[in-house]
Parts: sequence; C-alpha cells; structure tokens
Amino acid sequence: MTDELTAEECLRLAPHFTDLEGPVFALTELPEVVKGALFARYSRSPKSLRRLWLDEFAGGEPAGGTAAVDTRRAEQLYDRVFFEYGDDSVAQLGGVHLAVEGASNLLTKILEWGRLMAYLEQSTRYIPYDDRPGGRWRYHVPAELTGSLRERYSATLDAAFATYAAWLPRLRDSYTTKFPRAAGDSETAYRMTIRAKALDTLRGLLPAATTSNVGIYGTAQAYEQLLLRMRAHPLIEVRTCADAMLRELRKVIPAFLKRVDAPERGVVWSTYFAETRAAVTEVARGLLVDVPVAARDEVTLTDFDPDGEIKVVAAALYAASTMPDDQLLELARRLTEAERSAVLEAYVGKRRNRRHRPGRALERTAYRFDVLADYGAFRDLQRHRLLTLEWQRLTPAHGYVMPEPVVEAGAADDFRRVMDDAAALHDAIEAAGMPEVASYAISMAYRVRFYMEMNAREAMHLIELRSAPQGHASYRRIAQTMHRLIADRAGHRALAAAMTFADHSLVDLERLEAERAAERRRASR
Repeated sequence: MTDELTAEECLRLAPHFTDLEGPVFALTELPEVVKGALFARYSRSPKSLRRLWLDEFAGGEPAGGTAAVDTRRAEQLYDRVFFEYGDDSVAQLGGVHLAVEGASNLLTKILEWGRLMAYLEQSTRYIPYDDRPGGRWRYHVPAELTGSLRERYSATLDAAFATYAAWLPRLRDSYTTKFPRAAGDSETAYRMTIRAKALDTLRGLLPAATTSNVGIYGTAQAYEQLLLRMRAHPLIEVRTCADAMLRELRKVIPAFLKRVDAPERGVVWSTYFAETRAAVTEVARGLLVDVPVAARDEVTLTDFDPDGEIKVVAAALYAASTMPDDQLLELARRLTEAERSAVLEAYVGKRRNRRHRPGRALERTAYRFDVLADYGAFRDLQRHRLLTLEWQRLTPAHGYVMPEPVVEAGAADDFRRVMDDAAALHDAIEAAGMPEVASYAISMAYRVRFYMEMNAREAMHLIELRSAPQGHASYRRIAQTMHRLIADRAGHRALAAAMTFADHSLVDLERLEAERAAERRRASR
C-alpha cells in the first residue's frame, strides 16, 4: 500500500514515522495512548496507518511536529473500546518503561511475577552492599513494625550488614590467595572474577529486606494485572508501591488504567484476590496441622509424562505431514527407538550454541520439579517467567546453606550468628501476628521451597543457561540435577541429549572464562 502524500502531509508525518514510502516503518515521538489507539483503529479501517494518523489523530499539530500531540481523540477511543466494552486486547498496544527503586527483595519477586513483562534487577553478584547511603544500610524497614520490635529489627539487620561488610575484603583476600592470577589473565578480568566470587559467597548473609532497583517494561494490560494483585497483597510495602506505580503510569498511559481503582471494576477484582488468598490459607491451616513434612532432595522431579518423547516425535512430524495429530501420535508409538531418535535428531539439528533451540514440538511434554534451595538461588531461577512457578513463604523452617569457602575463610561462627539472629527475629515477628512481615528478617542463605513446571523447550533454555560455568554454584547444581532427572527418572534420554550445552563441569572461579571472553571481544574491536 502506497500513500499519495502531499509535501505538507510529509512534513506532518516525518517526526512520527521512520519511513514515509515503504510498507515497513516504526512510530516515534508519540504518546503511548496515541500509538495504541492508532493500532486499535487499524483493525477496523481500510486506511494505511499514516493516513489514519493524518485523518483522525494529527489534529492541529503543525508541520514539523513541534507542538504537543493532542491525545483527546485517542482517550475517547479507549473510553469506548477498552473501558466501556472491555476489549482487553487494545491494552496490549501501549507500553511503559518504569523504574522501581529501593524495593525489598520480597517486593522484587512480586514485581517480577508477570510472564509478559521484561525486568532487569540490581545484582548482588556485581554490587557490594557494604556502603551506607544516608548513614544507613540498604534494607527496608516494614511500616507494620513499631516500638521495641522495630528497634530489634533494625539492630539485627544492622549487625547482619556489618558482618557482610567486614568479611567482604577478607574473603576477597582469601580467594586471591587460593586462586592466584594465572599468566595471561589481565588484572581487570582477574579482579572482577574474584570480586564476583566473594559477593556470590557472602550474599547469603543479606536479609530478604535488602533493597534493590528494578527496571520494568510492560504493556498496559500486563501492568493492570500486576497492580490488581499488588493492591491485594498483605504487605504494606507492596500496596504502597502499587499506589506509586499507578500514579506514575497514569502520567504516561492514563486511559489504559482507569479500571484499576474503579470500585466496580479493579477494587472488586483485587478484593477477590485477597479473599481467595485468605480462604486458602485458612483451609490449609485446618488440613495441614500436625502433618509431618517428608524429607526431600534439593530437586525432586514430581511429575512427568512417560510417553513424553513419543509425543514430541509426533509433534515434530506434524508440520511436515498432512496427518491429524492423533494419527501421528499412533504412528510415533509404532516407530522403533532408532526411528524416533532419527526424527528428534533431525528436528533438533546441529546446534552451534545454546541460543539455537528447536521449535515448539518440544512443548508437547513437561516436567514439574519441587525445589528446596537457598533464597539467593530462588531469586535467580524465579526470573524464568515462561514456566509455571509458585513459592512458599520464606521462613527458617528448612535451614540454611553455608558455603564451604565461608568455613575455609574462618567466617563460620559469624555466619551462624547472623542466621540464628535472623531466625529468632523472624519468630518474634511471627509470634506478634505478622507472618508475612517476618520474612523480611530471613537471610538469603535460608532455603525456600518452590516448584517449577516447564515444557521441554523451556527446560532446554533454563538448564543450558543456568548450568553454564559462569553461573552461581547454587543454581548450577539445581540445573545439573534437573538435566540428570529428565534423562534418568523420566527416561527421556533423547530429549536430555538434545540439551547439548548442559554443562556438568566443576569450576573454581565461575566468572573467569566469561571475563576472559569479554576482554577478547574488546581487544578485537
């Protein structure tokens, strides 16, 4: 489609469309509400997008686009299509980059709940928490705490951060002695590796109240769903953050978020979330009292399909055939093991790196893992949002993990003291009737239980990424165990073999090879 544009129209379009002639172009310098409205009209108009802009949205904007774009037309469209008729799909057409700073690690997990959003969080691997901006350590003090309990909370967390700060340089020295710089390694690469190793080892001392900064990008629809859940959360920090997010998002995409706090819309929706949460908690309290918790390994494969590989073979053949799905499945069952392996080998192909992943046939089977890992590892694994993941409340009930280097460096007694103090503070807050608030006090070395359910394609991504040599030892071990369980317990050996880049090696300095590679790339520029 080619628009016949006058010189005047070209001047009006130029600030907002990257190309005025071709069939492919991007929108620039337009409010999110206008971009979304343009696309919403797109589906109901024979006009091109550029002509729609000129005829229906440009308004009185002068040639050259120097004046502010009039958003009234777009907002009126949303009132009709989105708010009145509930056509949620148009809320996928506007997006916002949002920063949330000073969020506790409990809050960051809530923020990173949505599948269809993008997040980037401050990392305890690269940022030391040994500074005191404004004269205080970087942790959140929950508004729910008052009086002597609040004072005890601050004193306990101050001591934990002071221990972390005191041992950080000592542990760096310990690693420098244990792993001297090899000939050929630059000082920068070596220093960054040792620093990351020390930060990785000591992050377990930091409490869940430790604050972080999170960058978020999402559509209006994703933000609406997130805010509805946050507004129903029992923690004041989460609800307060939701109010602040809503206020700032309305400065950018106000038309998309009218339902969030509307009494007959978002309020009753959030109330539903709060009521069901409370009801399930109450039912569980009655059913699970005095039921002993069975001992489990760090990773347990709790559910899988024994016919999973056969189903993946059928799915792999689907696009290359004319047969219906059920007939292909019967055919796949009759194939020999060698024939099925040949199908999978052709479908997977010769992968040259872990980003070369086969198609959606691998989504035909799934695995459900129950994991009991330290909270630090959970924070990293929780970011895999395309799978189904749920976690239990962070408590001291499952004990903690003390890294062996902590013992070797002579820090074991201090480490144990921080853990014991955290558990005692948790119990005191819980006894005061605030179990959710009590989790702020728990150190990241404590273990938390969560499940991860994923199809084989996502398992390939997660296992290959998280088992890479530069990864943290705690989640590397989890990914390696998942890989072994898929092969040995599920019996899906061909699918496990397709995960070519699953790495089971043992490494001492996880970041060193990655730093070396980064230096080589910089040197080649």
